Amino acid sequence: MSSNPFFAPWSTPFGVPPFDLIRPAHLPEAIIAGMEAQNAEIAVITGSAEPPSFANTIEALERSGALLDRALSVFSNLLSSLGSDELQAIETELAPRLAQHGSGISLNPALFARVDALHRNRDALGLDAPSQRLLERHHLGFIRAGAHLGAAEKLRMAAISERLAVLHAQFGQNVVRDEREWHLPLTQADLDGLPDFVREGARNAAQARGLDGYAITLSRSLIEPFLTFSRRRDLRRIAYEAFIARGEHAGPHDNRKLIPEILALRAERARLLGFKDYAAFRLADTMAATQENVESLTGAVWSAARHAAGVERDRLLAAASVDGINDRLEPWDWRHYAERVRLAEYAIDEAELKPYFVLENIQQAAFDTASRLFGLSFHRLESLPLYHLDVRAWEVRDGSGHVGVFIADNYARAGKRSGAWMSSLRDQQSLDGPVSPIILNNNNFSQGTPTLLSFDDAETLFHEFGHALHGLLSRVRYPSQSGTSVRRDFVEFPSQIYEHWLAVPETLRRFARHHATGEPIPDALIQRLLAARTFNQGFATVEYTASAILDMALHTHPDPAALDVAAFEREVLSNIAMPREIGARHRPTHFQHLFAGAGYAAGYYSYLWAEVLDADGFSAFHATGNPFDPALAAKLRRILESGDTRDPMELYVAFRGEAPRIDALLHHRGLTALAGGDGVNKPET
Repeated sequence: MSSNPFFAPWSTPFGVPPFDLIRPAHLPEAIIAGMEAQNAEIAVITGSAEPPSFANTIEALERSGALLDRALSVFSNLLSSLGSDELQAIETELAPRLAQHGSGISLNPALFARVDALHRNRDALGLDAPSQRLLERHHLGFIRAGAHLGAAEKLRMAAISERLAVLHAQFGQNVVRDEREWHLPLTQADLDGLPDFVREGARNAAQARGLDGYAITLSRSLIEPFLTFSRRRDLRRIAYEAFIARGEHAGPHDNRKLIPEILALRAERARLLGFKDYAAFRLADTMAATQENVESLTGAVWSAARHAAGVERDRLLAAASVDGINDRLEPWDWRHYAERVRLAEYAIDEAELKPYFVLENIQQAAFDTASRLFGLSFHRLESLPLYHLDVRAWEVRDGSGHVGVFIADNYARAGKRSGAWMSSLRDQQSLDGPVSPIILNNNNFSQGTPTLLSFDDAETLFHEFGHALHGLLSRVRYPSQSGTSVRRDFVEFPSQIYEHWLAVPETLRRFARHHATGEPIPDALIQRLLAARTFNQGFATVEYTASAILDMALHTHPDPAALDVAAFEREVLSNIAMPREIGARHRPTHFQHLFAGAGYAAGYYSYLWAEVLDADGFSAFHATGNPFDPALAAKLRRILESGDTRDPMELYVAFRGEAPRIDALLHHRGLTALAGGDGVNKPET
């Protein structure tokens, strides 16, 4: 009998993977067996002598691949959260085989023939609305994969998918390698301006690397506070330039070599499918629908944001003149002087604010918000075997009983992917009986005793927990429609609207408590914090929107194979008059949203698109005078429960009563007066 735990039922509470039994060697064995099992399941579907039916084709397709899904969900999460050399080697080995497996299904002519026959006869099948949508989405998925193409084109599509899988894995591993290997050692003499929480984070980072003293790493949760508080301009420059150079070092790990090939392969795939470029291909299956709609949104926001950033720059220069900087700011100066101006104009000092944002309390605030909105409760699972000592788990319940399991992995560590994300170890579905979700949130907070968060960190926790609720509250029949399996520019709506509840004063009064005294954050400090929320939004909006514009330019380039990545980046930013004092939030060589996978390729605008929805949506709660209004909360829950069973704009309009308007976004960011024109654009329905 095999000792591989993937080949036996799991007796752990709620079916959580038995991480204490799983070894890296088990993963490729289970994944390969999972591919073989799914191939056999597909062969049963295509070899059936029965005419195609929804049950023997679509539902059978939904059932296929259970072992593969089980193994891949564990592997992908361990790869992102631990990132060991052994796991990366497995990724390198399996990426092309997995791509080949996926192409074998999506380009299978017999399977597509059955799906196509059902699609042509769909109005006579008597399907309910979710089933009808599932059939349509499956059919569209086959078309967008190339199932309707000729034999030669299918072979080329499969080859493209296989090569892209290899390139995506290499790109992500190169970024993780740079983040793991670089650090800036500091001595006591280098700590000028750093508050205690930054010093503690730097000391912990040094200890984790076996170093004496202090170290700044490329974790955003450590490097951004360093850039904010360090009075050593020379060290800020070193840290900033290392941060933006991730993936851009000559040699075998240089992502500049990978990007043109990735872009060229994506463009070729789009042309094979009849689209002029990859952006047109991606946008055809989004809420935005067209490049023109995306550019209308980013253009309106860019104009206002750039003007606001110019006003902010002048205020920062005045503060910098005290230090003898009279000509111009550099990108490594902006955060430092923005913090000084914020302190002067709003009496908001990050060092004063941060002691009130203890990680455990903010996690509890996210739980409490879910309790008040959706009736959920969270119960710590103390003895559950997990994959790292820092990871925590809770059972989630509501009035009907068990809902799912929520797992939080909140701390940065060497080898872990940067950023923050939600993923799942098991998706909710009820095709053959109820299956509850197991949802995972990853953050990269700098660990301390206690761990203190910035307000931005706290918003990130709420953001990812909003994604988690989308997975936890899913109530669908079919796995393909579960939770976050929605269009890319809708998936950020539940996460971004959830951020708003952190800033509700009663949330802050209950959960923002001083780590040493337990005293709640003073009302006067809350008022100053909320008054300052639109401060520096020109900078924040410029750095994000520049990345979204760069994404779209990269994926509409007419000849990406010949691209000089650095020169093209400079050209695009010059054409939009990018302020030289601000860098794009993501440069191409470390833009994992785009190049470590295709998830946000030609889709990074999605966060901005979703902000139109979330700002407009939360304004409905604000209008009632009750941020926990039960009627609106029930409507919002229906969005989270629905997954991909309905068109996203239909879901939004059912919640809000009308289509969203960009005014709410501009108002939320403090850019309304700077938008120009009437500032009113509705996303296309």
